[in-house]
Amino acid sequence: MKARKISKSFPGVRALNEVDLEVCAGKVTAVVGENGAGKTTLMNILSGVYTEYDGELLLDGQKVSFQDTTDARRVGISIIHQELQLVPYMSIAENIFLGREPLKLGLIDYKTMQEKARLLLRKLGCDADVRKKISSLRIGQQQIVEIAKALSFDVRVLIMDEPTSALSESEINTLFVLIHSLKAKGIAIVYITHKMDELTLIADHVTVLRDGCAVGHSPVHKITIAEVVKLMVGRDIKDFFVKKQHDKGDVRLKIENLSLKKSGKSGAFLETISFKVHASEVLGLYGLMGAGRTELFETIFGLHRTPAAGTVFIDGKRVRINSPEDAVKAGMALIPEDRKNDSLVLNMSIARNISLASIGKVIRNGVVSKTLEQKQAEVYREKLNIKSYSSNQPVIKLSGGNQQKVVVSKWLVTDPKILLLDEPTRGIDVNAKNEIYKLIDELALQGMAIVVVSSELPEIMAISDRIITLCGGRLTDEFTRSEFTEEKILKAALPSS
Repeated sequence: MKARKISKSFPGVRALNEVDLEVCAGKVTAVVGENGAGKTTLMNILSGVYTEYDGELLLDGQKVSFQDTTDARRVGISIIHQELQLVPYMSIAENIFLGREPLKLGLIDYKTMQEKARLLLRKLGCDADVRKKISSLRIGQQQIVEIAKALSFDVRVLIMDEPTSALSESEINTLFVLIHSLKAKGIAIVYITHKMDELTLIADHVTVLRDGCAVGHSPVHKITIAEVVKLMVGRDIKDFFVKKQHDKGDVRLKIENLSLKKSGKSGAFLETISFKVHASEVLGLYGLMGAGRTELFETIFGLHRTPAAGTVFIDGKRVRINSPEDAVKAGMALIPEDRKNDSLVLNMSIARNISLASIGKVIRNGVVSKTLEQKQAEVYREKLNIKSYSSNQPVIKLSGGNQQKVVVSKWLVTDPKILLLDEPTRGIDVNAKNEIYKLIDELALQGMAIVVVSSELPEIMAISDRIITLCGGRLTDEFTRSEFTEEKILKAALPSS
């Protein structure tokens, strides 16, 4: 498949400018670039989501155009979006054949549908019960269901948008095995990623987009990661984040013997966890999937109804936190891992989203003052370099990195003393990551106490002053910056044999 001189504009934005892309059977073509570079727009054109654009698409040398995604799937082009398009309370089989269920005497033939679904999953090395609801599956299993759904259309070109952004290490390995098997069957794969190490692991060819233009095409073995990053952002990787030296202050947050029991079951999510964070300190929290990292943040922030044991001190004073409202009043802010579902109202404006956690600041005479709300948003739009045409722009129209900056802005308006960041750079590009790292460092320099969860070990080592490790709901070790090594930290986060 070839895309030639593809251009696409939206009101006030030139999203793509004469972009070329070539995808070959049995090969993986990686498409990389910053958030807002045009990757998703290009994929939406290839898969029939956008039907109006300049340029042409060719399949087997013949020009093609699509009226919708059904047209694209009909000729063998399917897309798996980063945000999985599955119905949680329907079964695996129902999701795979949604809208084209096999019929018998005018009724859905569940037996045939389930058998076809089993065959598809078997090809992908998955033995899940096809009658199970999607909501009961892990993210990695849901990803496999999405692939099965795509393969059910007799796919020839498979587009994968950030497929590993929410997967564990073992699930990523399983996905890579699947991709190799798809390549062996002659399927062409377009693979969007922000993880540079995945280029050498999975891709044959790489195309780099920057500001809507294709600025580089190369076989992966002929280009270095540093060269790819330089093409993406227009500068050398050596110009990126360097942590500043600063002195930590007094203990700002102290947690003593925090435990969280599983509701209605034996065992616990968290067991007697104690740690402290100083003002002007970045504490990294590292653990594998299921270690209890998110549960720890949620418990500290008062999100769990299940009674939690333990004591919280802020600036030396004991505080009771039974709800997020208590946490905010005490000077805490939590930025969750899933910004789209847990942090943003996507169809609302930047200005309205920024004011959500501190709405009282923009209320006058009992109503929200749009003037104050927009003035407040413009301050943070400039301060955090949120790329948008105005503070009235809907958040759904922003790139992932800029959406994350809106979430951070929302909480900075509350003037927090303590900032809890859960996977703050998930699904954003290398340059946006760099900006988030610098922001974290600047906030620490200003006296804030910051705790960061990240699944990326190089990231947590780069931004942290100290790291604690979690495994199975227990604190397992602690490392000062001079003690950081990937081997030591990973070993502390693994279950002991």
